Amino acid sequence: MTGTGDKADAIDVLVVDDDFMVARVHRAYVERVEPFRVVGTAHTGGQAIEAVDALRPDLVLLDLYLPDLFGLDVIPRLRTAGHDCDVMVISAATEAGTVRGAVRRGVADYLLKPFDFEDLRLRLERYAVQRGRLLTTVVRGQADVDRVLAGAFGPAPAPTLPKGMSVETAELVERALRAAEGTLSATECAAATGVSRVSARRYLEYFHGIGSAEVSLRYGAAGRPERRYAWRA
Repeated sequence: MTGTGDKADAIDVLVVDDDFMVARVHRAYVERVEPFRVVGTAHTGGQAIEAVDALRPDLVLLDLYLPDLFGLDVIPRLRTAGHDCDVMVISAATEAGTVRGAVRRGVADYLLKPFDFEDLRLRLERYAVQRGRLLTTVVRGQADVDRVLAGAFGPAPAPTLPKGMSVETAELVERALRAAEGTLSATECAAATGVSRVSARRYLEYFHGIGSAEVSLRYGAAGRPERRYAWRA
């Protein structure tokens, strides 16, 4: 288990994964996203519980296949100990029962391995928006309660765009996705909308992150596979 120092207004994260190298990669990913910072890493369920006791993180990135405990069994132990940190599952487990169990235990998100930085970044940014909404909401009536529940347990009716993204460009990319026959790459989207390839990729990944677009991989003769996007009807 490792730790780090303090930083005002940060969202503190504990990375839990049985593989030391994978934990290192996930830590590096998280530290690239503001305002998140990694305060520690753990490699077993027991270490995770001890780390939460010592470090008091806001969010735990939790692997499920740990050597001593199944990851989902860590969550009730944290609650029994009085910890209210949020949990984002990061696992290769695709069994429906496992996903249902994660939902019943109130996880903030569930990200399947393998994934790349953009996949995690979008989920962290969405979590930060939802967390901010929960921390600042004043409940005066049922409408306020409904807004809190929409942010905590499902996609908001109008998701807030991450910093640096515009509604106009998002609408351009959405129209290109909807009009595409089949799938669309970031390069093709850039050509269709007139934005840069980097910007197109960011907006496409945003739509993927909020569940509006699907991603598939096309493998060529050499190099990295091409990510292709399709609008979800």
